[in-house]
Amino acid sequence: MSIAEEFLLLAYDEDGTPLTDGTRLDNGLGGAILLELALARRVDIQDKRVIVTDQAPTGDALADEALARIAEDKPRKPGHWVTKLSKQARPRILEKLVADGVLTVEKDKVLWVFPRTKYPSASGEPPAVEAAARERIRAAVLGTGPVEPRTGALCALVAATELDRKILGGVDPKQVKARLKEIGEGSWAADAVRKTIEEIQAAVMVAIIASTTAATAGSSA
Repeated sequence: MSIAEEFLLLAYDEDGTPLTDGTRLDNGLGGAILLELALARRVDIQDKRVIVTDQAPTGDALADEALARIAEDKPRKPGHWVTKLSKQARPRILEKLVADGVLTVEKDKVLWVFPRTKYPSASGEPPAVEAAARERIRAAVLGTGPVEPRTGALCALVAATELDRKILGGVDPKQVKARLKEIGEGSWAADAVRKTIEEIQAAVMVAIIASTTAATAGSSA
């Protein structure tokens, strides 16, 4: 399962509703797609710009589409691609998880008026892949040594989108913050890949702040 799929499952509650706002969720997914390409050694960051180093398909449809878009464009900053790739990522991933039988679709109304679509687990229990991802993150945060690259990437996304407050309940928040920072700065990936992931994590955080600021300014205008 892709990093974006794992991240989306972590970002949804058991009742099938998001644990965070759309800005954090969608930009996190955009970052997850870039992280997938970075860990697959398909992209790198040079002079603060994303470049393609290998155009071979990864086997993940969203990642491969992103790779083609990046290859066809001029080198751009990670933040540009985080924002671009966040568009339509969520419905595409949700549709795939439903088709794969991981999630199901439920429609209801909030306050009997506003329509809402929920995506609870198809089995009625947390999906096994979500539980495994959550346990990997928890083990990484409670541990002391290096973590494997995909778990490190998920930790970077969780930190950038502030989902740690939701998925690491019961753990001292100060310990969580300190350990996530340590993981982000650690040697869990090769230096070149780690630096790329640091750039992507920062880009997700900047995109969230920019989107939130724009929305606030728009509502007060």
